[in-house]
Amino acid sequence: MKTSLPWKLWARQVMAILRIELAKNFKRKRAIPVYVLAFLPFLLWQTHSLVHIRGWRTCSGSEDLMVYAGVFQVFVLRLAIFFSAVAIFMNLFRGKIVEKTLHYYFLAPVRREVLVVGKYLSGVAMMVIVFGAGTALSYLTAVNHLKLTASRAVVPAAMADLPVYVGVTALACLGYGAVFLVTGLLFRNPIVPAVAILSWESIIVFLPAVLKKFSVIFYLESLCPVKVPFHGPGLLFTITAEPTPAYLSVPGLILLTLALLALAALRIRKMEISYGTE
Repeated sequence: MKTSLPWKLWARQVMAILRIELAKNFKRKRAIPVYVLAFLPFLLWQTHSLVHIRGWRTCSGSEDLMVYAGVFQVFVLRLAIFFSAVAIFMNLFRGKIVEKTLHYYFLAPVRREVLVVGKYLSGVAMMVIVFGAGTALSYLTAVNHLKLTASRAVVPAAMADLPVYVGVTALACLGYGAVFLVTGLLFRNPIVPAVAILSWESIIVFLPAVLKKFSVIFYLESLCPVKVPFHGPGLLFTITAEPTPAYLSVPGLILLTLALLALAALRIRKMEISYGTE
């Protein structure tokens, strides 16, 4: 007689791990740089708005929205979320090994796969909350001050892009979180793989269209509502590729995340703790 899998039990265990780890994620000292990176664009646009109100600079709606898109794609996606994911997700298990506390989880009556899902969701929830709030505040600030300019007509259309920016932010947290969760389980030293992944994501603009498909940032930028043109001497070496439609980009990133989580689950099932070698 077949017995059904205890999905309800696993779901309760995931939620219990999520609550425990989420509280820790917000309180850890390594979360401070995450807060700074998430809300730095908001401070930037708040300053920009103040400069406009003081009359020190005139604003153009199309120019401001293009600048915001550039800051979002270059700073928020490529740097802020990337390095925050390195700090949060690589330490979900590696940090516990360094602290010599991971064995407490392994001794608990919880499947290791359930542990992976619970800890991963805690990191995603923390980053989505922080960066989602930072993105929403910065974009609202960037758009709202245009109501006082001659470009006020672009405000309604621009506000429609707010959910898109927040959604892309959430997908970035999902994708990079899964990448660095697996990386943290496979490598002791996170610096080398992090630099390698950053280098790959940075040079993707110069690679053929086929290789661009193997990059998280390519799918994220395809979803962004405003496309930022590439400038500079490197323009001669760039290779353009058609952006992937949303109906392919979103499922593609989700499938990539699930595949990486499956890899993490396989890795942790064979993982043995040896604090003496760390």
